[in-house]
Amino acid sequence: MRSSHSLDAVAVTFDDERLVTDAGLILPATLAQHLGLRELFDDHVDLGDAVGHANVGHKAMTLIHSALAGGDSIDDADALRAGSTQAVLGHTVLAPSTLGTFVRSFTWGHVRQLDKVAAALLARAWGAGAGPGEAPFTIDVDSSIVETYGLKKQGGTKFTYNKVRGYHPLMAVVAGTGDVVHCRQRGGNANSGRGAAGFLTETFNRVRAAGASGPITLRADSGFYAGSVATACRAADVRFSITVKLNPAIRKAIATIPEDAWVAIPYFLDGADVAETTYRPFGKKAPLVRLIVRRTKPTPGSQLALLVDYAFHALVTDRQGETIAIEADHRRHAVVEETIRDLKYGVGLNHMPSGRFGANAAWLALNVMAHNLARWTSRLGLGETLIATDTLRRRYLRLPGRLTSSARKFTLHMPQRWPWAERFQASLANLRAVVLVT
Repeated sequence: MRSSHSLDAVAVTFDDERLVTDAGLILPATLAQHLGLRELFDDHVDLGDAVGHANVGHKAMTLIHSALAGGDSIDDADALRAGSTQAVLGHTVLAPSTLGTFVRSFTWGHVRQLDKVAAALLARAWGAGAGPGEAPFTIDVDSSIVETYGLKKQGGTKFTYNKVRGYHPLMAVVAGTGDVVHCRQRGGNANSGRGAAGFLTETFNRVRAAGASGPITLRADSGFYAGSVATACRAADVRFSITVKLNPAIRKAIATIPEDAWVAIPYFLDGADVAETTYRPFGKKAPLVRLIVRRTKPTPGSQLALLVDYAFHALVTDRQGETIAIEADHRRHAVVEETIRDLKYGVGLNHMPSGRFGANAAWLALNVMAHNLARWTSRLGLGETLIATDTLRRRYLRLPGRLTSSARKFTLHMPQRWPWAERFQASLANLRAVVLVT
């Protein structure tokens, strides 16, 4: 079928001051306003006499809303200055040049001030109904490479363990919700577990201060297999399950498991079994823990099948419960990768923007806050526990609007026949009902 008119006949002008780009940002902006996020920045972040010290709250919120709109560079924030977009954000939108000066003003001490903002924001959001309360919950700790491009950027001359240039931050994520309850920037050459014990101690203290009073479990891969991590968990009354590498001592312990102790489990590979024994990791004086092992038959015809009868995967844990259930739950640690993907492709953590460590650490912290605002907008506004940020943006944030005023009343006009219009209106009402609990 031929079109009734030629697109060549459509004139294009950029001349409407009332238009709002990404008008759906009014949803997370409303939540941020009710949680007092801009004021938290102003209260806790003091850049001293640095060039970018003024209007911290407005600058931080500009970068957060830019990330929610899909911006993955400082320059992308310029789109928020178009038309009347600023009117739906609740703060002044600053120019990219000003924002660049702002993030470059951060030292490590200033980044730690952002940690205070993140902790206070978490407490307020969870106090408003987004938290676990008394229910048990699981924290997955992991690390991920965030690349830098260009040799002039810090990290650009240092290779990570997988031979790319960048940084290697730590993340602590609540399983089932995707809330990132803590993050820490590290150099690209840091191994997975470097600084993990102190990081986890801060994480456990943070979630307790935010109102989580139920039992906590930590899940981690073998990069966090260390006595200091187990000690940090015990000190905080947190149960743990940690993957172990198959060193000679672990293989020796596995060899003591009798054949009749192995129990078949549902698994995507046929012939998978689970069994357990006890093991004393991290030194002779360390407590005994459970060593749970999964074995699988190598793929027929593979090189591994020529060498061994089974491939083994083991974890140590102090958790109580059935062997099969704990092993299956520990495998669900892999869901942390979904949150890391959301941080990289839902907000702006696919790469780091600056040539300074402090600036990139601030970028990490602000993007994690943007991610959490998306999670809480979904949970408190839409009633959905997990919705990817790019889906949230496509359905609820990235839609055009037009702002009009009459008798001192502003109206944001959205497109007719928008498929998610009713849910948008309900979400806005829910977010406007959020009460700040301090």
